[in-house]
Amino acid sequence: MKVDELIAKSRDALEAKRVYTEPYEKDGITVIAAAAVAGGAGGGNGRDDKGQEGEGSGFGLNAKPVGAFVVKNGEVRWEPAIDVNRLVVTVGAVAIAALFVALRVVRSRQG
Repeated sequence: MKVDELIAKSRDALEAKRVYTEPYEKDGITVIAAAAVAGGAGGGNGRDDKGQEGEGSGFGLNAKPVGAFVVKNGEVRWEPAIDVNRLVVTVGAVAIAALFVALRVVRSRQG
């Protein structure tokens, strides 16, 4: 893929429609989900000692849900998404830190 093509595809991938879904309506409630989208691209070309030319490029895109707008009875409210993986990692880190602190307290009282 040529670098110009990569840039065009990157621009298309990072449009607002990737961040917000089409509104979903049921029983008088409308939900519009939202995501955090980030991307990056790079490319280049060059020539080796034998005079051979080459080029390459790459593109990465990351999206994760962040919440949804909920419209009910003419009022809009934001409902954040819960990142369970992040929650588990945070609770685990706090538990490990607490164990280390408890271990130090026990050792300091023994010594």
